[in-house]
Amino acid sequence: MPPPFYPHGARIAVLTQEVVGVLDYLAPEGGVRLGQLVVVPLGPRRVMGAVWGPGMGDFDMAKLRPVARLVDAPPLSGGMIEFLTRMGEYTLTPLPAMLRMATRAPDLDQPPSARRIIHRAGPPPERMTDARAAVLRVIEDHGGAGFAPGELAQLAGVSPGVVQGLVKSGTLAEVLAPRDVPYPRLDPGLPGKPLAQDQAEAADALRAEVARRAYGTTLLRGVTGSGKTEVYLEAVAECLRQGRQALVLLPEIALSAEFLDRVEARFGARPGEWHSGITRSERRRLWTMAATHNVGLVVGARSALFLPFADLGLIVVDEEHDSSYKQEDVVYYSARDMAVLRASIEQAQVVLASATPSVESWVNAAAGKYRRLDLRSRYGTAELPEMGTVDLRQQEMERGRWISPRLATEIAARKQRGEQSLLFLNRRGYAPITACRACGQQIGCDHCDARMVEHRFQNRLVCHQCGETKPIPTACPACGVEGKMTAIGPGVERLAEEVAERFPEARVSVLSSDLFHSARALKEAIAEIGAGETDIIIGTQLVAKGHNFPRLTLVGVIDADLGLQGADLRAAERSFQLMRQVAGRAGREGGEARGLALLQTYQPEHPVIRAILSGRDEDFWDAEAAQRQAAGMPPFGRLAGIILSHPDMPVVEDYAHALARRAEPLRAVGAELFGPAPAPITRIRGRCRVRMLIRAPRQAPVQAAIAAWLAQAPKPPTNLRLAVDIDPQSFF
Repeated sequence: MPPPFYPHGARIAVLTQEVVGVLDYLAPEGGVRLGQLVVVPLGPRRVMGAVWGPGMGDFDMAKLRPVARLVDAPPLSGGMIEFLTRMGEYTLTPLPAMLRMATRAPDLDQPPSARRIIHRAGPPPERMTDARAAVLRVIEDHGGAGFAPGELAQLAGVSPGVVQGLVKSGTLAEVLAPRDVPYPRLDPGLPGKPLAQDQAEAADALRAEVARRAYGTTLLRGVTGSGKTEVYLEAVAECLRQGRQALVLLPEIALSAEFLDRVEARFGARPGEWHSGITRSERRRLWTMAATHNVGLVVGARSALFLPFADLGLIVVDEEHDSSYKQEDVVYYSARDMAVLRASIEQAQVVLASATPSVESWVNAAAGKYRRLDLRSRYGTAELPEMGTVDLRQQEMERGRWISPRLATEIAARKQRGEQSLLFLNRRGYAPITACRACGQQIGCDHCDARMVEHRFQNRLVCHQCGETKPIPTACPACGVEGKMTAIGPGVERLAEEVAERFPEARVSVLSSDLFHSARALKEAIAEIGAGETDIIIGTQLVAKGHNFPRLTLVGVIDADLGLQGADLRAAERSFQLMRQVAGRAGREGGEARGLALLQTYQPEHPVIRAILSGRDEDFWDAEAAQRQAAGMPPFGRLAGIILSHPDMPVVEDYAHALARRAEPLRAVGAELFGPAPAPITRIRGRCRVRMLIRAPRQAPVQAAIAAWLAQAPKPPTNLRLAVDIDPQSFF
């Protein structure tokens, strides 16, 4: 059925912050269709927009400005327009911001003509310089993809002349190529891996759901190493057989390289790839091919949810519990929840896959809103690891050491047998605090109320809030005394230093996001570990997700108490998920020995620690759900966060209190307003932050109440920002 046609006037949503809603424009000769991308005048500028409906007809047609031109790009579908509209209403996000999320591909307003691209063509040049090496490294990191000349120079941080010099030497070649070409067809008929009985039953159930060509959500829960990926790839295969498109969301770009290899092995070709690491050219190509049904499967980060798929039949949210699916900048949204919304509109299936589901998904499955499939055993001959604790109250710990004698003994035994050990500490850098022993001053960020983290490998202090860096000082900035600066507490770099002292013969790898400057470098490090070229792996939460190291038989959690404390609603849930995921790296598929996971803790009796040791995961989720229900907290109640920021604290506090005094629209729907109060990290990037929290009954019309509340708010001071976070995940 063709989209609605508007011969005269149309409502246009424009991609600019100055406009909150839609504007009327005069249609060009020949009219416009719903979803069509256009360029329109806005004041003295011309901006891109999309046709959102017919003109209201309440303007003198002679006063309407005409659409400047039509954009030669696929239009947004009616389903996409409904998704953006409903998501905007749910998250209280202005329509232009939603439209920008759906058109985040460069040069969409440019015609699909041929373009000049540069690719690798010959051997390295005879004279290699640092600048030339940087260019070749960029090409290698992106798997040999073609680049526009200026884009390649920008990514490599060199002048365009360096790129042209490599073209003249024959190392690179510049050719004319079509701007947008279809992706290779994936073959769903190729055989997948042999499946165990419970896997085969789950795969059959998912295939049947996809074949219905109707909406439904399934929680695919399986212990780590149970083969969830192989099961949901069978659902992808069925979606492709149905002639529809599939989307697999991953929580980390770092996981995409290994996953793409698995997809290629299963379907004979690589899928489309969407995340911040792909080139501008590839971004435009994938956007266009998704809209024209010339890509069957897309693997991507959370923003891939906004691609304009022509016929989306399946969305897989892998590691659905992961907090990285929540965006907390400009547009505040949960990709997991919005995946369910989009699937309901597109009549598509959703698979939420996790070994440790979120409480929200657990409750929805228990209530019958989601179907639930369980994989209870590991794939092949692999066994679940033995779990144990190291009670640090009973251990003689040396000063400045974080590996207990018990754990050190187990590491030495693995080293002697040629097996691998993993030490997990969810702290990047060398130490979380750098302080002066003379005056006690702790080095903080100049722009944030946060301590700077020492990164000794880089010889820098780094603020993990805003990214500001400075050299590690030799003298105290406060008292000027030399030689008294000291690192306090451990990070993974400091743990690596201790491992090198204790096990000088061991081959050590540190996996932390700040130590790898490209996805390719991380992929190579992971491949080396998988091939057995490392004895001891030290990592942050990066190692907890999706990696398979066959020779890994020991996992040591250095500080199991980290994250258990505090008033965070999800502290217990997140700690349980993270430690469960990390422990699951031991004794994976292909390994011959059963794994052992040891949790170093001062609180072996803590409910989270006991739940992990017992293996009774369902008891933990049921208890967490019961506590939330008793407190009226999500998913049994509603929360919304209000974040206000301004360079001056008195200004933002005064406005927040004025806003709180007008909260009658919230109270009218039974909602409570807590605050205002300074955010736990009050100043970030030079802006002082104040938070308010709204709690309401589950069925309360929270969005409408907040909209009414903010509509009658006093005019905000200049430079004050206000953000609304529906269903907040973080309270910092």
